[in-house]
Amino acid sequence: MLHRSERTLETIPVGALGMIPVEGCTELGKQVDKYLVKWRKESALEYKDDIAFSGYEKDSYIINAKVPRFGSGEAKGIINESVRGKDIYVLVDVCNYNVTYSMTGYTNRMSPDDHFQNLKRIIAAVGGKARRINVIMPFLYESRQHKRSSRESLDCALALQELVHMGVDNIITFDAHDPRVANAIPLSGFESVPPTYQFVKSLLRNVKDLQIDSEHMMAISPDEGGTHRAVYLANVLGLDMGMFYKRRDYTKIVDGRNPIVAHEFLGSSVEGKDVIIIDDMISSGDSIIEVAQELKRRKAKRIYAAATFGLFTNGLEKFDKAYEEGLIHGILTTNLIYQTPELLEKPYYFDCDMSKYIALIIDILNHDGSMNDVLNPNERIQHVLQKYRDGK
Repeated sequence: MLHRSERTLETIPVGALGMIPVEGCTELGKQVDKYLVKWRKESALEYKDDIAFSGYEKDSYIINAKVPRFGSGEAKGIINESVRGKDIYVLVDVCNYNVTYSMTGYTNRMSPDDHFQNLKRIIAAVGGKARRINVIMPFLYESRQHKRSSRESLDCALALQELVHMGVDNIITFDAHDPRVANAIPLSGFESVPPTYQFVKSLLRNVKDLQIDSEHMMAISPDEGGTHRAVYLANVLGLDMGMFYKRRDYTKIVDGRNPIVAHEFLGSSVEGKDVIIIDDMISSGDSIIEVAQELKRRKAKRIYAAATFGLFTNGLEKFDKAYEEGLIHGILTTNLIYQTPELLEKPYYFDCDMSKYIALIIDILNHDGSMNDVLNPNERIQHVLQKYRDGK
C-alpha cells in the first residue's frame, strides 16, 4: 500500500491546510484529522525552518465553523477563525438524516437538500479569502438524477456547476453513480474514487476460509449500469464475473422509478461458488435480496454484498431475515455516510473504514501531488491478497 511515510514530499503545500467538516460529517472529519496530525508531526522536523511550511504541524486542522439556524428554519454560515490563504477542504455527508433542526417549534430531519445548502453557506462564509477550496462529498448530491430520459431536471449537473461558480477548485466523491456527470464541469477538478481496496481488505479480515480464484468465486454486478465495478473486481482478484440486467415495466412509475419485473442473469455457472455482489449503493435493499435469491436458485454457495453506500432506506429487517435464512452471509458498506448504531451491531455487517484513505487524498492534494497511485489500488490489493494466501 502507498503509505504516507513512503511518499516523497517533492512539492511545497498549496497553502496551510484547513478542514471544515459540515454538521453531519463531524465524526468522519475527526478521524481524518487524527491521521493528518499524526503524519505531519512525524515529518514536520524536516521542514520546521522553511517558511513555505509555516503552520504545517498543528494539533488539529479542523477550522471552527458553524451553521446556526433562526427560528424560521433559515440559516447562515459562520467561520470563527481566519482562512486567508489556506487550502480548505470541506467535508459533507448529504445522506445524514440523523441531524435535526428546529423550525417554528417543529423538529425537522435534514434532507440532502439541507446539507447541500449548508455546504454552500460555508463556502459563502469563506468569501473568496482562501487560497483554494476543495469539496469532499462522498455521496455525490443528486447523483441518481444524472441523466434525462424525458422532460426532467438535471440536478447533479446543476449542483456541480453551482459549486464551481462559487469558486470550488476540486470535487472529490466516491464511486459516483455515473462518473460521466463530470462532463458538466469539464475544466474543473473532479475525481470519483473507488473503495475496492477497502472492500477486499474488510472481506479478507472477516472471512478466513475464502478460496480466491475463478474455480471457487465470482464477482457479480446486480445491474448493467454497474458492470464496470464487477469487471474491475474480477480482474484484480482473478475471478469470473457475471451480471444481471433488470427488466422494468416502463408503463408504470412507483416511488419515482419504473418497477423491476425480473432479473435476468448473464454469466457462467455460479454453482458451489462464493459470490461477491458489488454495487454503488444499497437503497431499499430489494434489488440486492432479489439478486441473492436468484443466485441461490442457481446454487451459489456463500453470498456477500458490497456497496459503497449503505442507505438502508426501508430498515434492516429484510436483511436480518435474509441472514437468518442463509441467503446473505455478509454485507460490506463504508463509513462515508451515516451508519446507525443498530447497523454496526449486526453480525453480518462488515464496516469498511475510509478515514485513512480520505486523509491520504487530502495530504496528496495539499501538496499538489499525483493522485494516480491512490486512484488505482491494484498493487495494494495484490499485496493484501498475497498476505491472506500466506496465512498472515
